[in-house]
Amino acid sequence: MSNRTIRIAELVQRELGAYLHTRYQQEAVAITVAGVRVAPDLKTGKIFFSILGPEETVQDRFQWLRRKRGEIRRELAQRIQIKHAPDWVFLMDETVDRGNRVLDILDRIDQESGSSGGAEEASK
Repeated sequence: MSNRTIRIAELVQRELGAYLHTRYQQEAVAITVAGVRVAPDLKTGKIFFSILGPEETVQDRFQWLRRKRGEIRRELAQRIQIKHAPDWVFLMDETVDRGNRVLDILDRIDQESGSSGGAEEASK
């Protein structure tokens, strides 16, 4: 990634987060802009969202964001002065879920080795 695309991605992340939390305080309280990736030609980009809450709420909020896609694109085009507004794709950021799954697996391994280690020591 070039410095320009990195700067634009960081600016989009900051501006979008500020816009959502000022314009849609109630709806966006559990929504975080987790990351932004912009194509080198600046015509397309991906915005990753992290949404807290039960699965049903997460899906509702993500659908709400998708419905606001056109409005968000217009607002970002006004806030960020670039020649062409990229066409944004909204995606869920699943790194938190993956991290939690890894931690659960590690906890289970630790519990299993702890319980089997105790049985080995008792037989000695």
